[in-house]
Amino acid sequence: MSKMDGLRAMREARAEQAAARAAKSPAPPKAASRPAARPAEVRAPAGAPASPDPQLCGHRAISGRTCTREHGHTAKSHRYS
Repeated sequence: MSKMDGLRAMREARAEQAAARAAKSPAPPKAASRPAARPAEVRAPAGAPASPDPQLCGHRAISGRTCTREHGHTAKSHRYS
């Protein structure tokens, strides 16, 4: 048996095991037990401003900083502070 034949056999065995597990697993729980989603205004961090300055772009970086360029700027990059 070549290396590729062995890999193919292992892959097929895993697929069969996954299919068997999926067939005997119970139905997922209903979503009604989760609380309702809150509006985005409520989820904002306590230290963050309620809304960005209307003259600024307001794009948020991953680090949480906001863009200080004017709203609708044509530059491809953002300036964060």
